[in-house]
Amino acid sequence: MTIAIVATPIPSAPIALAAGAAYGHALGTVYIVVGAELGALIAFALARFLGRDALVGWLGRKVDAGWLGSQNALTFTVFASRLMPFISFDIVSYAAGLSRLHFWRFAVATLVGIIPASFVLAHFGGEATSGNLVRATWAVLGLGLVTGLPLLWMAMRRRSEKGAPDHG
Repeated sequence: MTIAIVATPIPSAPIALAAGAAYGHALGTVYIVVGAELGALIAFALARFLGRDALVGWLGRKVDAGWLGSQNALTFTVFASRLMPFISFDIVSYAAGLSRLHFWRFAVATLVGIIPASFVLAHFGGEATSGNLVRATWAVLGLGLVTGLPLLWMAMRRRSEKGAPDHG
């Protein structure tokens, strides 16, 4: 899980499902949370130590202007992004490292934000391999809904924006 987060192209959701399948709901959740938190902290640290000074040198102090300079806003943004499955976990970790967000705030926001999704993925992984066809079917359908509904909502929103008449 840690490597999947630091090496961005590797998807972490299948690893989380496998953890639930292999270790069950509770222990699978613990392994997912520990791996994801460690990966997020490594990604944050890499961006902070390798990219933050270069970014400030290139853009100047205006990089921290507005809400990007607010510790509370940045902390909430990281926390909220952890609750949304369609936002790249990896990219948020690297981007937060480029911001002026304090390390401890990032760590807490990430930890608290990843627990619900980690449990859901571990649960679905455990149910999918339970040997009970009905439970496995519901797990697959539930995972499809959790993944598909936000994507469907975004597609419908874009479609309605394109189809809206211009009153200008």
